[in-house]
Amino acid sequence: MINKKYLIFLICFVSLFFTNARAHSCEYIGCEYLGAKYVLNPLGEEFAPDTDPLIREDAFDCVTFVETSMAAGDEKSLKNIRYKNGKVGFLNRNHFIETDWLKNNSNLIKNVTSSFGKTKIRKVTIDKENWLKKIHKIVFITPIVKTELEYIPYSEIKNIKTDKSLIVVFVMDNPKIHAKIGTDLAISHIGFLLPNGILRHASSDKNIVTDVDFVKYINARKKNKKNLGIALYEIK
Repeated sequence: MINKKYLIFLICFVSLFFTNARAHSCEYIGCEYLGAKYVLNPLGEEFAPDTDPLIREDAFDCVTFVETSMAAGDEKSLKNIRYKNGKVGFLNRNHFIETDWLKNNSNLIKNVTSSFGKTKIRKVTIDKENWLKKIHKIVFITPIVKTELEYIPYSEIKNIKTDKSLIVVFVMDNPKIHAKIGTDLAISHIGFLLPNGILRHASSDKNIVTDVDFVKYINARKKNKKNLGIALYEIK
């Protein structure tokens, strides 16, 4: 019996001969999930307060797409990416890219932002305790965490060329978000920048995992003044 993931990969590979090869680059990370539907927060711990499955390959949001692709669909690897020290639990999940995800996955990724352009710093304060109380009605005492994110402003982004797939995060500054969710946020989106100039991501606009031209995408994003720029991370 043919392995399902291999069959998906084979179909994607064959499609190169019938479609634009630039837009469907199956040699790059996440190819097997192209066309999967977009669902916000599709994963959980399979027990309260989030009973969603630990892993699924039919639906993603932008974060779970990156995580599952990095884990190559392996549940154990995914746990190590999604949870601090791989210990499954809602409170142990890397909820905030800014202060949880980047730090707890530093063994897997390397900040290479400054290698691709002039950078600025976005200071962010994450109040996880207030967010848990406001959004999830969970009382959990944990300190406020302040950090700094290095990013390339959209005005400084030139023709970025890379010989490997990079994680790209999109940095923002929305003063109104604290009142809505109980904390500041500095990252609004995440995906992969591929060597052929394509952004591969789970798109809430298209409602699928898809490939888009990276330059066209950032040109659209920079029209909103709340969007500041991008940060880039190499997968070790």
